[in-house]
Amino acid sequence: MKKYLNTLFVTTQGAYLNKEGEAVVVSVDREVKLRVPVHTLGGIVCFGNVMCSPYLMHHCAENNVAVSFLSENGRFLARVQGPVSGNVLLRRQQYRLADDPSASAGIARAVVLAKAANARAVLQRAARDHESKDGMEGVEAAVARIGVLIRAAQDERALDAIRGREGDISQTYFSVFDRLITAQKDAFFFRGRSRRPPLDNMNALLSFIYTLLAHDCVGALEAVGLDPQVGFLHRDRPGRPSLALDLMEEFRPFFADRLTLSLVNLKQVQGDGFSKSESGAVEMTDETRKTVLVAYQRRKQEEMMHPFVQESAPLGIFIHLQAQLLARHVRGDLDGYPPVIWK
Repeated sequence: MKKYLNTLFVTTQGAYLNKEGEAVVVSVDREVKLRVPVHTLGGIVCFGNVMCSPYLMHHCAENNVAVSFLSENGRFLARVQGPVSGNVLLRRQQYRLADDPSASAGIARAVVLAKAANARAVLQRAARDHESKDGMEGVEAAVARIGVLIRAAQDERALDAIRGREGDISQTYFSVFDRLITAQKDAFFFRGRSRRPPLDNMNALLSFIYTLLAHDCVGALEAVGLDPQVGFLHRDRPGRPSLALDLMEEFRPFFADRLTLSLVNLKQVQGDGFSKSESGAVEMTDETRKTVLVAYQRRKQEEMMHPFVQESAPLGIFIHLQAQLLARHVRGDLDGYPPVIWK
């Protein structure tokens, strides 16, 4: 449990939150672990088996402190708020910005530049770690090409042009992705993205991890009061969480893709953990899916210095911090949206 920005995140299972004077008290097995004044908080986010006293929830409602409940894996469950909520104002402003091509372009450009920088960093690390292996010249060429595309994207102001740059960056990145697979090449290879359905083991693994990441992004956006369906880079489509897809773009390369590569290159998943149906779709066995889920949760627990907050935090909390920063930008508290740049 820790306070980041003005939000208290409680991840310790079995924790109990209650009111003591004007403070929130967090206890585990009846031992006080943390005490935070209510007036310093803008929200409390509880993951999994975390309990709150009715008196605390009433006090938080009176002081405009939203209490959000998510599953242990980050799926949004519910939010407790008082009768006067700023969420409607936040969402109305979100819709205004989404309808404004210039405002949407500003947020979309930040997202695309972060995705590109993180994709380039992933390729640079792979080229450095495997410099003696064949094919690394192509990876270095892709690094240089993405650098050119980043400089070009910085100057783009039109939303469609920014989307075009994002497509070029993704194509360049995935054109050498197969060279990052250094083990089990007979079972795991990459010839291009196939989504619905995935047509090979690597795409099945990528799609599953992307789905987990998208669900976490939806939960984080719900917790701060943003509408996950209305995005800026990804436009509206029935049933698609466009803003969650926006938020996850910066996390794809260093969070999801590196996890996928580690699972394969360290042989934590095997080729026999996948099967192909008559339609050609590739699916994971239950045992492989369990292995991936465990690895995904471990990845979320890894800590890294947040470049904006300037504090170390688990990667799973990074998603919630970014949702908060996006909400602050939408409200007008931040001049721009500061995405995560991985180094």
